[in-house]
Amino acid sequence: MAMLRQYELVDRVLAYDPKADEGLINRAYVYAMKQHGSQMRASGDPYFSHPIEVAGILTSLKLDTATIVTALLHDTIEDTGSTMAELTQLFGAQIASLVDGVTKLGKIEFTSEREKQAENFRKFLVAMSNDIRVLLVKLADRLHNMRTLHFIPSPEKRKRIAQETLDIYAPLAGRMGIQEIREELEDLAFKQINPEARETLIRRLDEFRTNSGDLVARIEKALRERLKEAGIEGEVKGREKSPYSVWRKMERRAVSLEQLSDIYGFRVVVADEADCYRVLGILHTTWPMVPGRFKDYISTPKNNGYRSIHTTLIGPERKRVEVQIRTRKMHEVADFGIAAHWLYKEGRGGAEASPEFASTFRWLRQLVEMLEHGSTPEEFLEHTKLQMFYDQVFCFSPKGLLITLPRGATPIDFAYAVHTDIGDTCVGCKVNGRHMPLRTILQNGDEVEIIRSQAQRPSPAWEALVATGKARSAIRRALRQAKLNEFSKLGRQMIKSLFDVRGKRASDSVIERALGPLKQENIEDLFAAVGAGEVRPEDVFAAVYPKLALPGDKEAPVTGKKGRPKPGDERASVRISGQSYGAAVKFAPDTFPLPGERIVGIRSPGEGVIIYPIDSPGLEAFDAEPERWVDASWDIPAASSQTFPARFVMTAANRVGSLGGITSLIADYGSNIINLSMNQRDADFYDIHIDIEVTDIKHLSRIMSALNGISGINALTRVRK
Repeated sequence: MAMLRQYELVDRVLAYDPKADEGLINRAYVYAMKQHGSQMRASGDPYFSHPIEVAGILTSLKLDTATIVTALLHDTIEDTGSTMAELTQLFGAQIASLVDGVTKLGKIEFTSEREKQAENFRKFLVAMSNDIRVLLVKLADRLHNMRTLHFIPSPEKRKRIAQETLDIYAPLAGRMGIQEIREELEDLAFKQINPEARETLIRRLDEFRTNSGDLVARIEKALRERLKEAGIEGEVKGREKSPYSVWRKMERRAVSLEQLSDIYGFRVVVADEADCYRVLGILHTTWPMVPGRFKDYISTPKNNGYRSIHTTLIGPERKRVEVQIRTRKMHEVADFGIAAHWLYKEGRGGAEASPEFASTFRWLRQLVEMLEHGSTPEEFLEHTKLQMFYDQVFCFSPKGLLITLPRGATPIDFAYAVHTDIGDTCVGCKVNGRHMPLRTILQNGDEVEIIRSQAQRPSPAWEALVATGKARSAIRRALRQAKLNEFSKLGRQMIKSLFDVRGKRASDSVIERALGPLKQENIEDLFAAVGAGEVRPEDVFAAVYPKLALPGDKEAPVTGKKGRPKPGDERASVRISGQSYGAAVKFAPDTFPLPGERIVGIRSPGEGVIIYPIDSPGLEAFDAEPERWVDASWDIPAASSQTFPARFVMTAANRVGSLGGITSLIADYGSNIINLSMNQRDADFYDIHIDIEVTDIKHLSRIMSALNGISGINALTRVRK
């Protein structure tokens, strides 16, 4: 078939829309031809023949200029050097946006025949298409590709594309009321998937038609006459079902063509609901109904709002026929022609929504209403509006993997939806090619690329950033595992320190001897139990070397004054290098220990080791439990710039500039104030609570000494519990 020429395309549009922008169509035709250049299709035709034919299909639906131009340009971004900016400059923002929408839909690869994945894909198509014209171009694009599918040499690829058409695009066309396109898509796909069955079925239907004569017209006439006798005005339409529709019924019911007698469908459209029931009564009193095949979706609409009466009769000439009865309002007609009202709401560009224009495009004016109703339960988007998926967003990876997420989801949700490992190692993301923070809320159609690092682990802060249960549970699981790893690391160090001080080597093979006596599954579990404070290092030593155990290993350890450990005790120790153990080693709240001060640890079962300064008042609570005490020491390099919090309270004279002098001095000594509050005491003095960051106890002492030298500071005290 010869390629549609430029003037022929323009003439087709002008035939139904004399006000169409002829110059815009011509510019788009020439631009697309230049951009596609010498590209070729599998059929051997120039690639440009494809967008031209897609535009031609859309003229049969009487679509507006913007849609025809979009069809001409729909592959330019994907397959040529065109950009959104260039299309916007040449053809306007509206057309560029439509082309971008079609391009995004084209990036998605439907990878599964599973019903759920197909439904997600269809939902994505609709949710992405805020402008219905994007979907119409995509449907026409698929129709032309199906018409030329036989040129693809790979049988597997042809079958995959045909199956995708049956699962996705044919139901979509049906749902939008474009029955001719739906049936052609189904037939073209059927031809690829099961050509023998199709040929056999067509031959049998031809024979059936030859033997029956003009049966549909005769039954139509009989129904019409019966309604006229009853004084009911109604429209009756009948048709023989398509080969694919007949095949699907045979497959679903597991019957032969001879057994499948209801291959005729009739629709009766009347003025109001009362007439629907009058028609039903007339039909049922004239011809016997088939038991079990009557559904009243008018009195009891489907959950999605669909309304109609369905019945099957042994009708005229003893032929079994399906009849649907509905009002004009319920009725969706396939040949309305796509119309203007929906396209030009909110004052968007393009042709004016004048009465003449609205009349020209009556079909699209009905489109939203058509999406609210349907004809069969299987059809996609039955009885919904375009925005029914307001609670979902559909995003995809650079490779075309489609991911459905709840609204409010972030790239972290996306990463975990792809795979748990990808979520656990996520360090950043790109959304639509741009680096974005992980807290970014994803929108419909976003292309999300996850940046990974094997050194990364989930952060506790991530829990507040995710919207999916899968991500939340995976983050919690990863945090639990990280905590176990920290406990294991701490436990290994504590066991090693105890064995070292007692002159024994703590190799894994030696430690494994304690697994049985201490009822641990493996050595990592044992280390974690020690780190978590559930098993003492002394218990491990006693289990490995029972004859070398000290009396304190079985009972309370040897202690000094008040039961507190003495330096040099033969006990496990912990070396503190800031927060190196995370959840396993923590500083007691509001105690503010600093490098250079003697510290001690308290084992807290399930929590690890809590570090206190040796003179902390809070330690008195543990004097009666000396077995929980752990020797601790600092392991901070002298040149380290790591800082630790310290708190003090001062009483200062209430005069101008006193606070400025205090803060300036702290800054001069290389410290940063992280919290400050003032409590009015009286007219002459006030109390100041200050938290600062210091490197060690000497740094704090220098600052406090300098503050004590300031005139107007009456009292200065370090605060800790």
